[in-house]
This record gives sequence, C-alpha cells and structure tokens, in this order.
Amino acid sequence: MSSYPRIAALRTPEKFRARLAELNLPIEVEDSIETAPHSPLAQPLAVDGFTLGNRFVIHPMEGWDAEPDGKPSELVARRWRNFGHSGAKWIWGGEAMAVVPEGRANPNQLIINEANADGLRALLDGLLDAHRESFGTVDDLLVGFQLTHSGRFCRPFRKDKAEPQILYRHPVLDRKLGLGDDYPLLSDDAIRRLIETFVAAAGIAERCGAQFVDIKHCHGYLGHEFLSAFSRPGPFGGSFENRTRFLREIVAGIRATTKLSIGVRLSAFDFTPYKPDPDRSEGTKLGPGVPEDGPRPYESGFGVDHKDPTRHNLAETEPLLRLFEELRIRMVNVTAGSPYYNPHIQRPALFPPSDGYQPPEDPLVGCARQVAATAALKEKFPHLMMVGSAYSYFQELLPHVAQWAVRNGKVDAVGLGRMVLSYPELPADVLREGALSSKRICRTFSDCTTGPRKGMISGCYPLDPYYKARPEAAVVKQIKAGL
Repeated sequence: MSSYPRIAALRTPEKFRARLAELNLPIEVEDSIETAPHSPLAQPLAVDGFTLGNRFVIHPMEGWDAEPDGKPSELVARRWRNFGHSGAKWIWGGEAMAVVPEGRANPNQLIINEANADGLRALLDGLLDAHRESFGTVDDLLVGFQLTHSGRFCRPFRKDKAEPQILYRHPVLDRKLGLGDDYPLLSDDAIRRLIETFVAAAGIAERCGAQFVDIKHCHGYLGHEFLSAFSRPGPFGGSFENRTRFLREIVAGIRATTKLSIGVRLSAFDFTPYKPDPDRSEGTKLGPGVPEDGPRPYESGFGVDHKDPTRHNLAETEPLLRLFEELRIRMVNVTAGSPYYNPHIQRPALFPPSDGYQPPEDPLVGCARQVAATAALKEKFPHLMMVGSAYSYFQELLPHVAQWAVRNGKVDAVGLGRMVLSYPELPADVLREGALSSKRICRTFSDCTTGPRKGMISGCYPLDPYYKARPEAAVVKQIKAGL
C-alpha cells in the first residue's frame, strides 16, 4: 500500500488544513459542522421549477444486483430505500439504467423498458415512502432516472465476457480490451436507433414518476465516448457539432414527447489511461499507476491536454456547457475520467480495486482537482446548477469541505456516491446533529468495486452489517489480501 497519510490521521480541521497546505491544494476546510437551518448545506435550491430542501445529492451508481432480465431485485430495493432515508433532497438517477439489454455494463444492471416499468415504478415508490417516513414530506425531494448505454465497456450477458460497442479506434483502450483493427464500429444507423430508444426510455421514466432524466456522458461509457470521437467519420464524429449530435437529438426527442427536465452527468475532463507500474509490481502486488504507452499528441480524450494527457483542459469543456445552456439543460453533475482506465482521477482512494493500481498521488490531489475544476466551470457558467463529486474521500472532513464549497459558490450541491453504501444517513446526521458516526464512514477500501470486478454483487462489505454477513465478504477479503 502507498505511504500517503490516511484521512483518519488527519481528522481534525487543523491537521487536515496543514496537509492541504503541504500539498498546496486549492480547497479549504471549515472548523465546525453547522446544522439546519443555518448550514449552507441546508439551504433550499431552485432548479427547473423545483425547490430542493437541501444541498445534498445521491449520485447514480452502477448496480450489479438486478435480476437477469433487468428488473429490480430486493437488493436494489433495499439500496433505494436507503437513498430515501438518507436525508438528501436530490436523488440523481438512483443508479444507471441501461436503455437496451446489450448496452449493460454487467448482466445484473437495471434495464429501463416497458417490461420493467412496473418494477421501476415500485422502486421509486419505495424510495418516496422511505423519505416520507423519515422526513414527513417529499414535496422538496427531486428524483430522476439515469439513462445509459455502456458502449466500450458493455458486458451485458456474461460477467466474464466483454462485448464492446465502440465509436472509433482508440490506440490505448483497443489494446487493453484486445480489439483488433477489424473490430466493427457502431454504425450510424445503430446510433440513430439508440437515439430513439433513449427518447422512449425517457417516456417510461416519466410514466414511472421520475421528475427528470440524466443523459449519461461520463466515465468512458457511450455518451462520453461521443465527445472524444474526433477520428470518427460521418455525422457522429469529427466536429463539435457532430460529436454532440447524439446528445442534441436525444434532448430534442425528449422535449417533444415529455415534460421532463433533463440533466447530464459529465466527465468534464479526462486523462490518458493508466496501468500499474510494471517495474514496481510483483505478482499480484500492484504498483503505482503510470500512464499507458500511446501516441502523442493524444487525440482520444475529451477535456484533455492533448500534448500532455496527464493534465486536463477545461477550454475543451466550456463549449459543451454553452451548448447545455442553449438546450436548456441546467442540471450538471460534474465528475471526471473513468473507473476503468484512470480511477485515481475519477474516485480517489487509498486502496485500489482489484483491477486498478496503487495511487500515483495523494488521493487528496485527485479530490482537489475535481473540486477546483467544478468551481472554475461554475464561475464561468453561474446559471447552471452544478453538483460536485469526489467528496467521499474527505471522510470525517466531508461536511467541513462541503460547507466551504457551497458557502463560497464553488458548487451548488454536493454529491455522495460510495459513502452512501456504508452510511446512507450521513446527510441527515450532518444537518440534524452536526456530527458523523465515525464507524460508518466509507474509508474507500474499494470493496464495492472489487466485488463486481470478480463477478459478485456490489456493497459495502467492511461496514454494512448486511453485506458483511454475506459469504462474498470473505472472498473479497482474500482477493484484497493479495493486492
């Protein structure tokens, strides 16, 4: 394991602030946790005609535990009820829902189609009932569905068999995935059919009771890959107009057929893919991440400095946010990179998943990078309602940093992902008690990723008693011992 200090050793604002100064990071931390109604995190937020009751958001997460036909299972329902009990007033998608079976990232991902509509409606109703039970009303709660196609990272029918659907030849990822030069690209006609399917899925979401849909453009999945399809010929690649045609036509179809609001979860910047340093890896012991070998300049990323693809370039992102404004998309959930090829910039952690690498930098650097990028975009686009990511790694100091970010206009709302798996009631505890339960705080052990990477369900095996008692917990522990 890397020698970077654990957050548990920096759990006071004074120690944490000293570490931030040592690393010269552009974020700050407040001294105490404020409670409602005075906390910045307790303030209402108006967006698209809704008024949310606070500034906490539950991020969409990719589920690995739906039924084989894409219907919700009891495990999915349990997770969504936890979202309802959390106290967050913005549920961004719940989790990724594939619009077609072949577009799933795993064989147990939710599918949004007519056959599953009743199950998805019941799933949402369970979340709303849980929220009403805990907080009395759902009038200030905003819930949407995330619509997705996993593109290059499709693994739809077998956990051990990838079935990528790609838009262009990627010089690094094609090699990593074992794709030859003759591997077929997704055709223009297939893309047009997918656009129709996304629009139809939005109609199903509306009938299920969702108040908005997220057209997912992050983490290397299909929507995100369109943004970097510089080398693709035809109407869906090359120019900015062509690379955004997929999004624009989906939005036009949804506007014409529903009354839903639309959001986008966006990887606002990217890096080149990384791998464990082979010179510092031994057997199953992972080395720190280093950039994969590839062409320079690097022309296969979005929001990347193409001359130095270990740096980001928000000048490439800004025209997309201007397009959002033109399309009346005001909900933007900002993230970065991909969990498949550069997780240290996407979800910074001290402990890597089984298919990852040891962090090449203090994870605080990755967190600060996302916070600062979101703040820079918010400053340029003040009318967009932006949700920030990469807060879970702050652990005990999460509310202290989140208060500073919201109070100072760096972001409009703070999103929680893996933290909610171990500690769903964190928003409620922060706003009611001004304190956290340290035994439930996510320590970014990455078990929720290692399990699915090895064909098991996802959950917080170290801290959630429900998952800790499952037989998979011992298997995950053995796998991690070898890393």
